[in-house]
Amino acid sequence: MRAKRTTTADEYSLALDTDPREYDRLIRSLTVNVTKFFRNWDTYSVIQSTVVPALWERREPETRIWSAGCSSGEEPYSMGILMHNHAAEKREARRLETIRILGTDIDTDCLGEAERAVYAATALGDTPPALRERYFPQIAGLHTMLPEVKRLASFERSDLLAYEPPVVDVHLILCRNVIIYFEREAQDALFATFHRALAPGGFLVLGKVETLLGDARSLFSPVSARERIFRKI
Repeated sequence: MRAKRTTTADEYSLALDTDPREYDRLIRSLTVNVTKFFRNWDTYSVIQSTVVPALWERREPETRIWSAGCSSGEEPYSMGILMHNHAAEKREARRLETIRILGTDIDTDCLGEAERAVYAATALGDTPPALRERYFPQIAGLHTMLPEVKRLASFERSDLLAYEPPVVDVHLILCRNVIIYFEREAQDALFATFHRALAPGGFLVLGKVETLLGDARSLFSPVSARERIFRKI
């Protein structure tokens, strides 16, 4: 409000109505975009050893992964790296053609960064050295996502509080350190949305400070309670 030189909520509401760019500025001010590749590696380690092989064994025509609240793309690209690495280990590179990773966020600026897929070294602070060396070539101090991983992911703007999943029959949903910012009623509705979006037996991964509450506990079974990994019942 100070930046727009308004003194009341009504004045600021009018500014939102008359300047479409102000809405985006407000969203950027309110949203939290702290992220890294492989943030909380312990969680990704369990995903790598448990979830990825389970997805691979399904032999679906498509394997769909949804990163809800993806910020600047580090999370969906982290999953792309794990899937690409697993394909190399299994010598099944053609299976990568069936991988569909969707990253969604409400912040269009962050989505633009995700599309560019160029990152500073600070974004790699949690990345294991072997993966960093293999997947993050460095040019002029910046790291560009390898094309063969980049092509696995797409991005679009989506508001989680619309409670309409942008994709269905999903095999894995990652929504980490997002729902803690919502009130309990919204959290309950989101868990129901995720359950509806997931394919039978699909996985849900939350942040380390998040957990299932209320009725949601009857919708999912724990795979790793410590790492907040659950499976649709």
